[in-house]
Amino acid sequence: MLVELRIRNVAVIDTVVLPLAAGLNVLTGETGAGKSLIVGALGMLLGERAATDRIRSGADKATVEGVFEPGAMPSLRAMLDERGIDADDETLVLKREIGTNGRSRAWINGSPVTATVLADVGARLVSVLGQHDSRQLGDLEHQRDVLDAFASALEARARVAEAYAALSALRRQERELEQRRQEAATRADLLRVVVREIEDAHPVTGEEDALDGEIRRLSHAEELQALAGQAAAAMAGDDRAALACLGSVRRALVSLERIDPDTGRWQSGFDAAVYALDELVRELEGYAESIEADPARLRVLEQRRDLLLSLMRKYGPTLQDVIDTGIAARTELNLVDGGTHDLATITGARVAAERVLADAAAELTRRRQSGAAQLALEVTQLLPELGMPEGRLQVLLSAAEHTGMFGAEQVTFVAALNAGSEVRPLGRMASGGELARVMLALSTVLARLQQVPTLVFDEVDAGIGGAVAWQVGALMRRVATHHQVLAISHLAQIAARAHHHVVVRKSAVGTVTTADTTVVEDAPRVMEIARMLGGDADREVSRAHARELLERGEEDHHPPRVDTPVAAGGRQRRGKPV
Repeated sequence: MLVELRIRNVAVIDTVVLPLAAGLNVLTGETGAGKSLIVGALGMLLGERAATDRIRSGADKATVEGVFEPGAMPSLRAMLDERGIDADDETLVLKREIGTNGRSRAWINGSPVTATVLADVGARLVSVLGQHDSRQLGDLEHQRDVLDAFASALEARARVAEAYAALSALRRQERELEQRRQEAATRADLLRVVVREIEDAHPVTGEEDALDGEIRRLSHAEELQALAGQAAAAMAGDDRAALACLGSVRRALVSLERIDPDTGRWQSGFDAAVYALDELVRELEGYAESIEADPARLRVLEQRRDLLLSLMRKYGPTLQDVIDTGIAARTELNLVDGGTHDLATITGARVAAERVLADAAAELTRRRQSGAAQLALEVTQLLPELGMPEGRLQVLLSAAEHTGMFGAEQVTFVAALNAGSEVRPLGRMASGGELARVMLALSTVLARLQQVPTLVFDEVDAGIGGAVAWQVGALMRRVATHHQVLAISHLAQIAARAHHHVVVRKSAVGTVTTADTTVVEDAPRVMEIARMLGGDADREVSRAHARELLERGEEDHHPPRVDTPVAAGGRQRRGKPV
């Protein structure tokens, strides 16, 4: 449960420490005192989007801190453990800070976390129901969620969603393959021409360069042979050739070395040059012998080159483009020639997935049918206690156009809340007060199913009063036997039911307006109830009326179930500050 809420520099709040207890906590105060600011600060702590305009004027940051004693919540502790957050202590401290620069920071037990993690953890600790939630009752998706939660059908719905996703993927594959097959079929004749033309040619990557080189050699065979022979003869053909003339150079180098041994290094360089020339002569002579005219071979090569050039003009510009085009055409043509088997395989899988979806949807429908009748019965039984003796709720299931990710039916809540009135969808209810009471009845029924330890009712009592307000307070107190409840209310009949009563007051410190909270008991509480009743709290008759209301509130007292340690005197152990 929420033990303490600490707020600093939020709107007009300078510093507020809100102590809470087990059971029904009621927060009251005059209009504009700051009750909504406290609920807004709690929303910030639970991960809601926080704007910089919430920061108190003159402050550089706003801070909200909540101290929780979650008790035995294995799933929550497992979540924290997965994120490396220390949760061994009985106390859990959540903290959120918003700076004027727009930067938001969050911590859990001193460990920095993202706003998303803070929201995930907060959603397991606190559920806030406000006036907008009663309006949300008219939303069909919300109604479906309420029914599925009540009917323990959320896992069944998840299986339907999973089966629908798998079926949708197969249907998409089937459509895409069929479309590609149809497109390929219309192009089949052209594809066959392309495939035959390219595959018959057997093009090889880089082949065109090799062809060009061999064609050039064969086209100039006689010239190449003559040039190579001339070069070889110039170096070694006769006594006037280059190599023969180098003999005088060799003799001169030998004489130099006899006189000056340091010139011997020139001899080794000369020998290397002569060796290189000898090797060049041999290569030129071999090249000249290898070159011979072959007109037949030349014609074959030129025809091959012309074929490849023709293919590159059609499917190029490069030979690799031609090869890739042939592969793509063959793949597309295979869809026509062999894709029927693939399509049959996918179709078979799709039919099987449809059966899986139908089975999962049927199980979800069974759970919804059972839950719809029971939910309608339990809510209808509570409506007389809320001032609607002739009220009745029905949960209708109508077949959807097709089975989708949320099942095979649409869920609609309809109600007749007054004698002689027609059954109408909740979304068409004119009275906000009626919707608020239906929401309270639903919340009471669902409370036993919810694992969230703390429920917050934010002025859901709008539009009601008198005996109905008294009955609403009784319902809240009943829910508080299994949950910690925080109700923000302006009705004395609800405040009188509280186990723990906190008053919010606006005050001025110098020229600065601020809000503060006070836990009221005994005489101060009588004064606050008298004020809420609309009388003069200083008059004894108003205080007597307030005392009578408080005594009535205690007559049907249901002691709260405390799942976390509470010290004597009703004050909770304080958590460690971040």
